[in-house]
Amino acid sequence: MAIILVTNDDGVHAAGLAALAAALEDLGEVWVIAPEREQSACGHALTLHRPLKVDRVRERWFAVNGTPSDCVNLGVLGFLPERPALVASGINHGSNLADDVTYSGTVSAAMEGTLLGVPSVAISLLADGDLAEAGRVARLVATRLLVEGLPRQTLLNVNVPPGVAKGVRVARLGHRVYEEKIVEHTDPRGRAFYWIGGGEPQWHEPEGTDMAAVHDGYVSLTPVHLDLTHHRVLAGMADWSTTLTAQLLRDPARKHRRSATE
Repeated sequence: MAIILVTNDDGVHAAGLAALAAALEDLGEVWVIAPEREQSACGHALTLHRPLKVDRVRERWFAVNGTPSDCVNLGVLGFLPERPALVASGINHGSNLADDVTYSGTVSAAMEGTLLGVPSVAISLLADGDLAEAGRVARLVATRLLVEGLPRQTLLNVNVPPGVAKGVRVARLGHRVYEEKIVEHTDPRGRAFYWIGGGEPQWHEPEGTDMAAVHDGYVSLTPVHLDLTHHRVLAGMADWSTTLTAQLLRDPARKHRRSATE
């Protein structure tokens, strides 16, 4: 039976994690390795400056004093009895749409699985959504992934709307409008402190984006590719190598430093 690694960024005791594990339990042997506490918005952080501690919560269920990406590394690189066939991250309490995938610990766990060569999916549920509905969606997507896999360097980012979904839309990532202001307050000792993102998020919702899909009541399903190179611009910058190299070699200050070290 295939091993399925389940993780999240809301912590090992989150209801969404339990719902995801339950939804996938008859698709394979589910192992849960999740952060011991909430790691929301931690991005793709890895813990390299200290050892990781793993505590057994119950059979095949473990808490780690690290990040979601740490949990996936542990699972894929040797903690599990064999390499997992799938990494499933979630069910996140709140959306992970558009540019927010770059901050999300939920999505970053799926990124880590993808980098390690394991088909991976991140599932998020919008506010006031139904965990049972999100679990049904996760099961359907995971079933297909276990059969078909994914292209290299590609993960799936899934967002489930509130209520009963009208269906599923394959959609591209949208764009968040960053108009939130820094919120300043003063502590009892008169020192200023700040909240980032104190306002409601604003979204640009053109047709075909993940935000438009969930706004219309559909599950958004977005393939996210990890190659961040802008290949068209790369091709158009071919002359930069020649011109910048020539300018660098002609730099008098650089010649002086080079002579001083010889």
